[in-house]
Amino acid sequence: MKAVRPSQRKDMAQSLVKKKGLSIRFACQAFGISETCYRHKATLSGENLAVADWLLRLSQAKKRSGFGLCFLYLRNVKGCGWNHKRMYRIYRELELNLRVKPQ
Repeated sequence: MKAVRPSQRKDMAQSLVKKKGLSIRFACQAFGISETCYRHKATLSGENLAVADWLLRLSQAKKRSGFGLCFLYLRNVKGCGWNHKRMYRIYRELELNLRVKPQ
């Protein structure tokens, strides 16, 4: 038997509320999810593309600046309020890490 992921349970609960007219509370209890999970809307994919675009442009313009300088430039000069953890995750996915020279 295959386990059902929380996102699938959320979809099932939403369809039950929409089609059968049940309450959100009852549907969440039936599928074992919280009401917060039911109401949460993910909006990261568009923002991640914007972060990736900025990081690529910065790394092409300033080849020797690492993640720290890119982050500080975007935060302080451009006024972007993105989290450093998200920006670093995208920075690594794009493989923009600078090579560390051996001593």
